[in-house]
Amino acid sequence: MRIENDIKLGFTDVMIRPKRSTLSSRAHVSLDRTFSFLHSDHKWNGVPIMAANMDTVGTFEMANELAKHKIFTAIHKHYSIEEWGEFMGKAHENLTDYIAVSTGTSATDSKKLSAIINQSPQLKFICIDVANGYSEHFVNFVKKTRGQYPNKVIMAGNVVTGEMVEELLLAGADIIKVGIGPGSVCTTRVKTGVGYPQLSAIIECADAAHGLGGQIVSDGGCKIPGDIAKAFGGGADFVMLGGMLAGHTESGGKTIEIDGEKYKQFYGMSSETAMTKHVGGVANYRASEGKTVQIPYRGAVENTVQDILGSLRSTCTYVGASRLKELTKRTTFIRVQEQHNEIFSK
Repeated sequence: MRIENDIKLGFTDVMIRPKRSTLSSRAHVSLDRTFSFLHSDHKWNGVPIMAANMDTVGTFEMANELAKHKIFTAIHKHYSIEEWGEFMGKAHENLTDYIAVSTGTSATDSKKLSAIINQSPQLKFICIDVANGYSEHFVNFVKKTRGQYPNKVIMAGNVVTGEMVEELLLAGADIIKVGIGPGSVCTTRVKTGVGYPQLSAIIECADAAHGLGGQIVSDGGCKIPGDIAKAFGGGADFVMLGGMLAGHTESGGKTIEIDGEKYKQFYGMSSETAMTKHVGGVANYRASEGKTVQIPYRGAVENTVQDILGSLRSTCTYVGASRLKELTKRTTFIRVQEQHNEIFSK
């Protein structure tokens, strides 16, 4: 047993200090980023925000809407091969720049991934997703997948420490998913005691990834648009959102009515709800590590997207960043004990 005494920070522990700026309008800020990748020849341009690969968020409908803004969707792994074929048959050409096929690490998952890509070879992105990216089996699956798909862009995770980011990049991943336990419907930290404050995870993992020419996506923990800005300020290349994109028309999950008000179901992918739906229940050797909530129906995701993008442009004007790429260089975090005045919050 050992104890690390240096402070680790989450989004609520800091704010971004403003700086003098020559920008006269939010309209002058560009949120587009262009990336090349460590192992793939593909180039990518867009707004580096991602919808999470949860079946209550990362839907085909969500992908169609977000792609209009050049925003990315990691499609959840529970669509059938036939559903993928139908979707890709209708997809406009550049949609493949803004979607990833998600997969687990079982032999069945690998076989299904192969069938989807053989059916739609124009797909460019693969998301290999497990809750715990520290296993040897996971690293070997990343190596195997890279061997099978030498020119696909592979996103893999989740991890929270620099040495594991480096190992996964060297194993063949291009983008590393960073986050253990910060999600709004994740109970991993409660059930296991394991986790890492998200902002410190971003800062440390980004440093490790960028040293090798890879990227990271911050996955989880964003409750408000300011958290997205802090994630980018901390060095995240992409920011993945779950709860902030849940509850919309394009989100998955049942729509229910309570006392005349509409709600949509939102749950973690390790929750009892998800495991009952997809694998017949919680296996007797494990516990549920997610919860199920009802979110007030929020309408079309378009309005939420505009709010997020407008807020991010505003962050950039406060620190004088004319492009999102410059935000990290112009970010100084200050430690705080209070974020905002909550007197009228409830």
